[in-house]
Amino acid sequence: MVSADVLTLADLAADPHPHLARLRAAGPVVWVEALGGWLVTAREPAVRVMRDAETFTVHDPRFTTARVIGPSMLSLDGDAHARHREPFVEPFKPRAVHAAFAETIRGEAARLLDALAPAGGGELRRGFAGPLAAVVMADVLGLAEVPVPEVLGWYDAIVRAVDRLTRGEEAGAEGPAAYAALRDAVASTLRAGGGGSLLAGAAGRLGLPEVASNAAVLLFGGIETTEGMIANALYHLLSEPALADAVRDDPALLDGAVEESLRLEPGAAVVDRYATRDTELCGARIAGGDLVVVSLAGANRDPGVFPEPDRFDPRRANSRLQLAFAHGPHYCLGVHLARLEAVIALRACFERLPGLRLDTDRPSTPYGLVFRKPQELAARWDAP
Repeated sequence: MVSADVLTLADLAADPHPHLARLRAAGPVVWVEALGGWLVTAREPAVRVMRDAETFTVHDPRFTTARVIGPSMLSLDGDAHARHREPFVEPFKPRAVHAAFAETIRGEAARLLDALAPAGGGELRRGFAGPLAAVVMADVLGLAEVPVPEVLGWYDAIVRAVDRLTRGEEAGAEGPAAYAALRDAVASTLRAGGGGSLLAGAAGRLGLPEVASNAAVLLFGGIETTEGMIANALYHLLSEPALADAVRDDPALLDGAVEESLRLEPGAAVVDRYATRDTELCGARIAGGDLVVVSLAGANRDPGVFPEPDRFDPRRANSRLQLAFAHGPHYCLGVHLARLEAVIALRACFERLPGLRLDTDRPSTPYGLVFRKPQELAARWDAP
């Protein structure tokens, strides 16, 4: 096991959990040279940082997503954050989400899986979870006329640009070009009237650049969160056939399985904050301007909160204390939609792909520095 001063970004991308456990045992807030900042690995200080936007802010020129898409609810705090976020709050409440999108999710999940079923095997992250999330988000944003591969292409390019910036590299031209294409699609939707779409509603209170940047955040979060949730949950369940059988026999376990998968492997492993002043956190003396990286993956395996933290247990009583959707003012706006999609998607997979199991010839271990999920989720099932 490497020490904090020689821990590399590659270590954290490949398998961060043993490194995070060792760092947490040494202290919940430690300086990690590879990150160029402080790493928070325990749940209590993680919550404290995410709640306190006055001391730990996202509003900093180094914030990676803002460098690709500009200011948005994701990269602003205080009154500016509230103004950007408020137009999108009501449509993402649980009852509104279920009424508007449950049938769309069920229908699209069935369509995608029925097309895959005859092959007896395939790749379920980009072959199922990603397209499902893209169709739903295009529907949410009123971009239904944009082909799904194009939506996924924009998303992939933005994710890659953010990941490069996180690694200290140049963003490249691909991400900004994808955002420009998305912005043009948003403008076309608004010019066409947009009906009762989410974007049309927001346009009454925000200007076009603000609507477009927040549409990018929603697209980015809506696809990334949901694709990762579905792929990681399938990976965890199929890695333990007895649990997969239990879920087949009792679909009521799916809610717990989704929450436990979010705890064990959150789709977004870290969130960044910047100290606005000199402060102290769990004995660490943090200087104003320092980067503070909250490890959601570390907080979610804090043994002081989650006994046997490395064990996947769909019946875990407190799994909803997981922080996969962050906390505080930047708590994920689309949490209810993501949960609904994941549960419907998992149920459909077990119903429509009999004998569903991992393809042991093609490893599907989650990977990633910021966004963690299988690079491909190869599976087999019994063809009809």
